[in-house]
Amino acid sequence: MTHLYRLDAPAAAIAAAFGAGAGGDPWRGDYVAPGRPAPVIVSDGRDGARRYLRPKLWGVPPPPRGERPVTHVRNLASPFWIGTLRHAELRCLIPATAFAEWSGPEGARRQHWFSVPSQPIFAMAGIHRQGEDWPCFAVLTTDPNRLVARYQPHAMPVILHPDQYATWLSGDWRDAVALAVPFPAQLITVGDAPPV
Repeated sequence: MTHLYRLDAPAAAIAAAFGAGAGGDPWRGDYVAPGRPAPVIVSDGRDGARRYLRPKLWGVPPPPRGERPVTHVRNLASPFWIGTLRHAELRCLIPATAFAEWSGPEGARRQHWFSVPSQPIFAMAGIHRQGEDWPCFAVLTTDPNRLVARYQPHAMPVILHPDQYATWLSGDWRDAVALAVPFPAQLITVGDAPPV
């Protein structure tokens, strides 16, 4: 599963790419790992047209018996997630320029970076919550496409096409859940370093 991604664009460029208001977000571009802050795109939930860039931490509070923040949403029918997912105002877009996966045996693991050439800043589907100390988010995952599966056979982030953003941010849950599918492999490239 993805535990590292890059968002190598300043807040103003991210906001412009998603038709969102940047507010005073200070993001200048960097890597994002669990427990670190990053900007996400939220909407007022009505029609997905009014979008805002908001800083949040990667990792939502764990379930009652959990010990660590939860960074990924895999089981969309889980009682832990379903209440959040059914409320459009709790869904978000997670902007990224590349995401990393690792392959190989312990001690000789290699990092691989995946990007979407047609979308220099693409969006992963996510959910956000108001955490106990800080607003937070988690990334939706799905089965890997054939390219990602060569390096990581378990899961990949749900990557959205631009014409799906409004559905994810404000659509009925039945329409939104239909977007949680592998992104086409032919639209993704992979390299040993994130794209410049």
